[in-house]
Amino acid sequence: MTEPIIRLDHIVKRYGDTEILKGIDITLEQGKFYTLLGPSGCGKTTILRIIAGFTDATEGTILFDGKAINNLPANQRKVNTVFQDYALFPHMNVHDNVAFGLRLQKSISKADINQRVNEALASVRLTDYGSRQISELSGGQKQRVAIARAIVMKPRMLLLDEPLSALDAKLRRDMQYELRDLQQRLGITFLFVTHDQEEALAMSDEIFVMNNGNVLQSGTPVDIYDEPINHFVADFIGESNILTGTMIKDYEVAFVGKHFECADAGMKPNEPVEVVLRPEDLDITTPDQGKLTVTIDSQLFRGDYHEIVAYDDDHNEWLIHSINPAKDGEVVGLTFEPYDIHVMRLHETEADFDARLESYDDEEVAQ
Repeated sequence: MTEPIIRLDHIVKRYGDTEILKGIDITLEQGKFYTLLGPSGCGKTTILRIIAGFTDATEGTILFDGKAINNLPANQRKVNTVFQDYALFPHMNVHDNVAFGLRLQKSISKADINQRVNEALASVRLTDYGSRQISELSGGQKQRVAIARAIVMKPRMLLLDEPLSALDAKLRRDMQYELRDLQQRLGITFLFVTHDQEEALAMSDEIFVMNNGNVLQSGTPVDIYDEPINHFVADFIGESNILTGTMIKDYEVAFVGKHFECADAGMKPNEPVEVVLRPEDLDITTPDQGKLTVTIDSQLFRGDYHEIVAYDDDHNEWLIHSINPAKDGEVVGLTFEPYDIHVMRLHETEADFDARLESYDDEEVAQ
């Protein structure tokens, strides 16, 4: 692990009696793309504002390169922010918008300012746009100007507060590629805020899933998606079939009245659990070949797959993603592999979760 650039140590934020952040502990390394993911009001933007110096923490310490910066003014912190509304100056052209922060420093020569502005515009692929007015730009171009204005200051870290939310779906997807590419080319640490799960999964090195002022789980996109820690994470990150069950023993779980082989271990025998099966991991087959039998209720065509809703005999709803359509009212079998079953404790902290996975990994190595 490289030396962290930012560490938040038990950050609490209160407004009166309302606690917005409830003891946040986060470590960010240099040169990675991090995402704070969660629903509106969970505290994501408050964390950004505390790191940037726009808001004070009620409790806790903000460490930058190992030094506390709680009392350091915002303009002296080596971070810069790209806001949701871009906050561009409509009366200035693109060049002057990007140059604005440099000109405030007084000590930088006009020649150096012009060189740095041109380099920043080239980084976001707007080399010939310096003389354009802001009103002449598309939404994606405005977003890139806002990023250029941030990176021209040569920050160690870039904070991005839902900067893609105002873009249409296609442009938003294109900008995801551009942002990820820019971060990798510049080597700057990005901390990105979004409530869009697909966006977070596509762009991030590491995701912090938040709800109600807490970080519920952190990890790579694959870790978060494949091994959700609890019901909220499983339901919030992608689509899921979540059922109650019982962990019979290591590698064996029971749900919907049947026992199944699984890939999870480290829980108590007969412990109550929740079971997650992702829709894309369910394959439709004949009733006699399936591990479960369901009746097709309805379906929608989503372009590259059919989203199918079915019910079993106990009236559990099953969501299935299939490249082939099904017939409404048809009885079919569902099959899946042991590693497609993800078992969650009902009340598990992230530390408990990590310890269980580590124990499981150690057991695999020993075998």
